[in-house]
Amino acid sequence: MTGAPEKACLVIADISGYTGYLAGVELDHAHDILADLVSTVVGSLRPMLRLAKLEGDAAFAYVVTPAVEGSTLQETVEGTYFAFQRRLRDIASASRCECNACIRIPDLDLKVVVHHGDVIRQKIAGREELLGPAVILVHRLLKNDVVETLRVPAYALYTADCIAAMGIEDPTRQVFMEHRVATDVAGEVTTWIRDLAAAWADEQASSRVIVEGREVAWAYAFESPAGRQVTWDYLTSPIRRPQWNSDAVVESSPTGRRGAGTVNHCIHGKDAIVEEVLDYRPYDHVTVRSQLPAPGTPRLVHSWVLEDGPDGGTHVEMRFARPKPRDRAAFDQLLPMVQGIVSHSHAE
Repeated sequence: MTGAPEKACLVIADISGYTGYLAGVELDHAHDILADLVSTVVGSLRPMLRLAKLEGDAAFAYVVTPAVEGSTLQETVEGTYFAFQRRLRDIASASRCECNACIRIPDLDLKVVVHHGDVIRQKIAGREELLGPAVILVHRLLKNDVVETLRVPAYALYTADCIAAMGIEDPTRQVFMEHRVATDVAGEVTTWIRDLAAAWADEQASSRVIVEGREVAWAYAFESPAGRQVTWDYLTSPIRRPQWNSDAVVESSPTGRRGAGTVNHCIHGKDAIVEEVLDYRPYDHVTVRSQLPAPGTPRLVHSWVLEDGPDGGTHVEMRFARPKPRDRAAFDQLLPMVQGIVSHSHAE
């Protein structure tokens, strides 16, 4: 708590449609539903972001950082929307109540505003408060014409400052839409819009690639003391991975964002293992096809699968797929070496 300006990423997740939803519904049920949904949103924003405060039907969160890991921030924002939609679906399907508050649950949606700028953290009346023009701006940007102009009912709005802090050179490659928002505090602000409803539709429609059941040839399991989001970050981020497996990782993606289609070169000395990401489901599983540098070795397919563990930790399984019949002999020769590498990496 310095009292001096610090660079921070600011996020407001706002439940849209709630004011209209309240009109003519039973308040006791409506407030219970709101509390449930806000709890879902806050839980999904953590641990990357720290809750600054609850603001009625919105959660204001932040992380102090001069630069932002772009893929991780987008995973957090979109993961929050996916969790919100799943919770809406679960509440609606589990409820037998026919009151208006329960019937009109589908009227609710979520919008997210993300900015990066200078803030000052101060203690006021025993509470930490964020102050500064960036805090004012991120709140002003909640009032915009995105829905009316772009016809996007559920969206994430990123300011150009945030896009720059994320290191994204061409936002259009990642399906962002440019949109200018007029404000009374900063004039016209350039923003980039991600259609969250479209992202949710893609999430539901895309096929899963995961090693499971009889497809598993060998599996390695361990318990991580960290939650799923942090554990996921260490398994997938090229910045985090060298902290536990000693290899430098060079990542390339057709869009510039980590996901299916990303290719990693894991460099150990003069050799490199080439990994192609086949499926990428934060914070559930990621499936990779790897080519080892030794001539004649078959490509290996494995999934990292994450589940909630005891005491807030994560149960992790690394599952290797059975090879094709023609590769079985080579796979059997290769497997003891792979087992040794995996066991050694996770023992460190």
